[in-house]
This record gives sequence, structure tokens and C-alpha cells, in this order.
Amino acid sequence: MAARIEHLVTSGTFSLDGGTWDVDNNVWIVGDDHEVIVIDAAHDAEAIAVAVGGRTLRAIVCTHAHNDHIDAAPALAERAGAPILLHPDDLPLWKQTHPDKAPDAELTDGQGLTVAGIELTVLHTPGHAPGAVCLYAPALTALFSGDTLFAGGPGATGRSYSHFPTIIESIRDRLLTLPGDTVVHTGHGGTTTVAAEAPHLQEWIGRGF
Repeated sequence: MAARIEHLVTSGTFSLDGGTWDVDNNVWIVGDDHEVIVIDAAHDAEAIAVAVGGRTLRAIVCTHAHNDHIDAAPALAERAGAPILLHPDDLPLWKQTHPDKAPDAELTDGQGLTVAGIELTVLHTPGHAPGAVCLYAPALTALFSGDTLFAGGPGATGRSYSHFPTIIESIRDRLLTLPGDTVVHTGHGGTTTVAAEAPHLQEWIGRGF
């Protein structure tokens, strides 16, 4: 069976800079009936493991290391025997949540990850976090944007390790250059498309959020 995208929503908290907020996170499972990768193991390792089922989990890919995107990663990795992949620029954030467990391998810009016969290309898109990445899968007309790009604008940049001009540069140069029909599968909330977001870049710059 051809590769496909599956979606799970998990709930928990996001904590940074002394504050804690309730959040719902999107967990994306990409693969076929035999093997998958998980993008952002958020909150509930058991629920993610049930969704993976008996398939081989090739990797747990972290779009960035805010705790709500990685809190379930070590438990899921141990259960499934899968490696955790993270861009090294986000190690300081990772260590805030998992000081005694390091990721298994690094993500690098331009790296290709293959699962179920399709390739996902790693795009380093700093701004929301220094090591934030997106994953582009042209065979699925899909971009997995983490918290870099949402329906309605860029991810938040008001907290530690984030920078608004940098996220704007990442979105402008790395994401809005993709084909307009690319579906953007976000870290929270609903999907959008590159074409739907591209006309609003100057608005976002003007708002400076």
C-alpha cells in the first residue's frame, strides 16, 4: 500500500520561561502498512504506540525541542526501539526536558529521510527555536511545519531561544518557495497550504508577532 499521512492529537502542557500552558499537539505518522516515522512524539507515548501498531517505527523526528513536542519521545523510543532525531541547535532546549537522555542522531539541513518508499527532506527553519526544522515530502504534496508556520502566520517568537526576523526569513526563503498546493501539516491546529499563506507575508512583518 502507498505511503500515507496519519494524524493523532495529544494533550498536555507546554512550559518555558517559568510559565505553563495547556496545549493540544498534532502528531504526524508517515508511512505505510509496514513502516512509519513519527513526527513530534507529544505527551502520550502509549497513544502514539497504539496508532503505530505492529508497524516498524523507523524514527522519531523532532521538529524542535520545546517540551510539548518531545516529552513522550524517550518512552516511545524505548518501547519501539526507534532512534530520536533532532537538530543539534536545539540541544539546550532538549536538555531542559530530558537532561539524562540525549537524542540518538542529528538532523541536518538538506538531509533525506526515507520511509515507505518516499523521501522527506529536512529544512532547517530557525526562528521559533534555533534548531527548528520542517520536513518536505513532495510525493505526498506535504510539508510538516512543526511550529514554524501555521494557518494564519508564523509560530510564536516571544520567548527564549526565538527570534522574529529569523522565523520570517525561514518562512520566506524555505517554505513559501515550495509549490503552492503543498499542504502544511502544522504542530497545532488545522492544516493550510503554501498558497493560502504566501500572500500574507508582508502583513506578518508589519504585525511583528
